[in-house]
Amino acid sequence: MYGTAIALKNAKQKKEVAMTLVKFEPLKELETLHDRIQRYFEDFVNFSFSLTDNFNPRIDISEDDNTINVIAEIPGVKKEDLKITLQDNILTIEGEKKKEEEKKGKNYYRAERVFGSFKRSFTLPTEVDSDNVEAKFEDGMLRINMKKLNPKPKNEKVIELK
Repeated sequence: MYGTAIALKNAKQKKEVAMTLVKFEPLKELETLHDRIQRYFEDFVNFSFSLTDNFNPRIDISEDDNTINVIAEIPGVKKEDLKITLQDNILTIEGEKKKEEEKKGKNYYRAERVFGSFKRSFTLPTEVDSDNVEAKFEDGMLRINMKKLNPKPKNEKVIELK
């Protein structure tokens, strides 16, 4: 019996086994879980249920040497339903996307559009000249250009220690 065990041990040592190395990626499982959850909630949206059933326009804010530029996508909103204010270096864009009247006898297969009022406020990164603001609204795109004010020199005072 002792000789048989040595023979089996030698046979196992000589036998080569091909193994595939699999890289362990623990975050990959989380990505898969995230995708599943995302699809689950997208299915609810398709059945006219949404966690955020508000209309919120997408807005980009950028700057160059002389101006702060704002571009907002506001499709389906009329010019007269928009209000833009600038107070204490805070830009506010508000408006309402009104729902069309539903006609009786119409069967909907899908209703994904969102309606309602919105209000977005942004603190601007630098001070702007409130008297030198241009705003244009065309084809659902709002463009606002605001001229920057020259920064005021900061007065530094050295305080003497006693």
